[in-house]
Amino acid sequence: MPQPTPQPTSHAAPQLAPRSAALRPALLVAGARRVLAAAAAVVALVVVFLALIVLTDGAASGLVAWSATLAVAVAAALRRGRRRAWRARCVPFLPVVVAAVLTASVCVPTVATARRVPAALPFVAVQHWTLSTGSRVAVYHYPPANSATRRPVPLVYLHGGPVRGISTLDHRFLRLLARQGYDVHAYEQAGGGRSDLLPMDQYSISRSVRDLDAFLGRLGKGSVDVLGFSSGAVVLTRALADPNVAPRVHRAVIAEPGPVDGPTARLTGHRGLPSARDTAPPVTGPRSTRLPRYATAFGLMRLGLLGPDSALVGQAEGVNAFTAADLGSDTASAYCARDAHRIPEEDTARTFSFSPAASLRVQQTIKDSPSIAPQLRRSRTPAMLMIAACSSQLREWATAILADTPGIRRTQYMPGVGHHMWNGLDDNDQRAAAVIDAFLQDEPAPLPNHPTRDDIPDFLRDFAGDR
Repeated sequence: MPQPTPQPTSHAAPQLAPRSAALRPALLVAGARRVLAAAAAVVALVVVFLALIVLTDGAASGLVAWSATLAVAVAAALRRGRRRAWRARCVPFLPVVVAAVLTASVCVPTVATARRVPAALPFVAVQHWTLSTGSRVAVYHYPPANSATRRPVPLVYLHGGPVRGISTLDHRFLRLLARQGYDVHAYEQAGGGRSDLLPMDQYSISRSVRDLDAFLGRLGKGSVDVLGFSSGAVVLTRALADPNVAPRVHRAVIAEPGPVDGPTARLTGHRGLPSARDTAPPVTGPRSTRLPRYATAFGLMRLGLLGPDSALVGQAEGVNAFTAADLGSDTASAYCARDAHRIPEEDTARTFSFSPAASLRVQQTIKDSPSIAPQLRRSRTPAMLMIAACSSQLREWATAILADTPGIRRTQYMPGVGHHMWNGLDDNDQRAAAVIDAFLQDEPAPLPNHPTRDDIPDFLRDFAGDR
């Protein structure tokens, strides 16, 4: 009787499936490790590149740092690929390629490297004066619109910044002053707006004061009234402390000053009532700081790791690249919290101009300067101090000037406005103009004289805890 054919038994199949399933997690873990290792290698190369940018001061637009980083990376990849199969030798080069592409974007300009001058303003002509200091500045003139109320003393305006153009809001305010009978003259500080750039090592707060002196000399109007706002108020205050410049100033209006010297810059203390910094909608528009090249350059400058005269981004390129949106919440901080959703446009994209590198350099020269308090105490030029209620400036910056300047005859605390006191909102321009006009004409002040020197401790105490 034939025996049944035995059925083949397979023990291999049931054993292979569990092995394959067990291998999958191990393969995934190994793959993840390779990806993480590659990512870590890319990060390490980027860090090396940034360190070399700092060490080489951005030489050759960053290409020196890029070439050195690439050379080190290729050498390391060749070493890791030794004694491997040819395909395996290519693996260490993947992070090198990725890092090379990422860092190369820091070395390639995306805007013109030659200076682009802002568009002409439709409501005022611009002249260019070459001052005795060598600065070539853009000059604006608003003659008195009403001869019946013509003021006898010309008025010169020093704008904020530093090294920024005069904003369209400021130009609107200057026209208002001209309609009130003032013969208004203004100029954009060297490097700002339509003025020519200076070599980076020539920007300083002392140069700004010398330029003011040279401008007043060329104006040839004798002793004039001067209105200085923000960093322009710093230039004006330092001019009052200079016995060679102060005689050219008939009366001085110091509006919302920043720190005037090194000791003042190191002060800590109180700010005004809440500003719109944290409540305003995000600023829209293109930002250079979203591009690797300018985010790297401006970021390292702000951190103090790269000098303003770095070779990474030239001054003209930096001016061309920087936009109003790059100022971010700084613009909102110049307005009261209640104005957060109606902040006016201070400049259009075509007229905005700001040199971040030159601005940082001027600010650094202020921080490095000795106290000017001894010189201010000898100043007798009649002056007025204006302080905004919602100011983002430290109160101590203004009160230090008040304490040390005997020529200050009145202080006007401006309610309902932020750092940019004349801003086109409500009647803010008219209120600021009334305060300025009353002082310059030696008429009674529209507001109480507050704070006085004796009030300073109580004034600062009132703002303890405010941001």
